[in-house]
Amino acid sequence: MRTEQLEYIAAVTRLGSLRRAAEELRLSQPALSETVRNLERELGVDLLERKRSGATMSAEGRELLPHIVGVLEAVDRLRAAAGEQHRVSRMVRVGTVNAATVPLLIPVVRAFRAAHPVTQVEVVAAQQTDIHRALAEGGLDLGLVNHLEGDDLPAALESTRLLHGRPVVCVRPDSPLASRAAVSGDDLLAQPLIAMRSGYVMNRYVHRLLDGRSPCFSYSTDGAEMGKLMVAEGLGVTVLPDFSVVGDPLERLGAITYRPLAGDTTRVLLMLQRRRTASVPRAARDLREAFVRRAGDLGGTLSAAPDRAAGGAED
Repeated sequence: MRTEQLEYIAAVTRLGSLRRAAEELRLSQPALSETVRNLERELGVDLLERKRSGATMSAEGRELLPHIVGVLEAVDRLRAAAGEQHRVSRMVRVGTVNAATVPLLIPVVRAFRAAHPVTQVEVVAAQQTDIHRALAEGGLDLGLVNHLEGDDLPAALESTRLLHGRPVVCVRPDSPLASRAAVSGDDLLAQPLIAMRSGYVMNRYVHRLLDGRSPCFSYSTDGAEMGKLMVAEGLGVTVLPDFSVVGDPLERLGAITYRPLAGDTTRVLLMLQRRRTASVPRAARDLREAFVRRAGDLGGTLSAAPDRAAGGAED
């Protein structure tokens, strides 16, 4: 067994394709495929499930992936201890539903980069179901998802609550709704509404809030960041967790603001999730700890305290 074989299988897992992995590694696809098959024969395990749409980790491969990553990190530590000048780049992949708040994500990535200068951080925007699947398959190391308090959490994932907040109406400062202390569901029906696409927690929340009623006009968008830009351009209003709006660059510049929803007591939780496994790569552990620390720094405005009542969330 050679360490490059483990490097190759890690690349295929991360990129989800033999072709893309071959391009990144600058190998021919047949050579990469044969190297992986040799490793599979040596281990006696099919590490990959090969489909027309790409290659994904098999169930057996997912069990072995933490050990593969552990070997690679041990090799890195050995090289570093020996003073070898090398350029080994590891990658930590974070899936986010977009409403996972710029004031949290950007400072965490900046601090992690300073502490891990040769480790890439790849931020992948996706829906919650896609993030859960990628975490389970090993394609993502961490996931940031929104969660309505009281909903069940996936048993296969470890969940840590970072922030909690309330749904708010995001508006332009010159909107008629901005002059109100709170906004009702009836108020929303009279405004063009920028809704999150089906599959997002806030889409489900708004449908529940409006109780099947339709606004005068509605847009549908894929993620909070585009929703906030559309609000800033005067296309309508949107409903987001307050932690997605407070401290956002558009809010700091005065392009958007927010108002609470009258009579609503719903809490939205921002959860950091990862696959349950006994072996977690050091870089992923460090990035997780950076998220927890940053959430603690934001705790003066938005609570980041432990919440054991949130469907079994880990603290």
